[in-house]
Amino acid sequence: MQQRGAAGSRGCALFPLLGVLFFQDAHVRGYVGEKIKLKCTFKSTSDVTDKLTIDWTYRPPSSSRTVSIFHYQSFQYPTTAGTFRDRISWVGNVYKGDASISISNPTIKDNGTFSCAVKNPPDVHHNIPMTELTVTERGFGTMLSSVALLSILVFVPSAVVVALLLVRMGRKAAGLKKRSRSGYKKSSIEVSDDTDQEEEEACMARLCVHCAECLDSDYEETY
Repeated sequence: MQQRGAAGSRGCALFPLLGVLFFQDAHVRGYVGEKIKLKCTFKSTSDVTDKLTIDWTYRPPSSSRTVSIFHYQSFQYPTTAGTFRDRISWVGNVYKGDASISISNPTIKDNGTFSCAVKNPPDVHHNIPMTELTVTERGFGTMLSSVALLSILVFVPSAVVVALLLVRMGRKAAGLKKRSRSGYKKSSIEVSDDTDQEEEEACMARLCVHCAECLDSDYEETY
């Protein structure tokens, strides 16, 4: 609710005005080809009816000309012309005070100023905020971060398994060497235990190979 003050000899009084309060992000950053959400929420002093309308407009950089890209009144009416044709989607919910939209397959040419205006009679829009959108290409640093995260999630556990396997194999080799020096002969139970251990070690080795293959395939998909 918008308010104004009136100065008087006895102090300051506040008078409510009919209006719609808006909340938008001042700056939004996106990447080429990755869907971008333009958030817009509002609060109205009146209940939402089928008379409520929402209008999104776009103004290119270094231009004073604005174009309509989306209209809502009970139904969604995305633009059917211009560069935003077939790329604007409704992701809001008027009954929850949400008038957000999204842009599919954004490009650098989409950079500019977006504004969201809501009218809910008898409330009208006032002091409409604006959102500056900046679309850029994803840099090598961002891709590198994704690869690093993938390595942590896949490679590190594999490395731990391999390290434990090597320690276990080293202990086993030391035990066999000690027994061979003393002329010790294995019992049938010990032979069975060794076979089970060898099967476990083979299973762990296959697991490591599988993790490495997953890492290679995910790495290729990332690029």
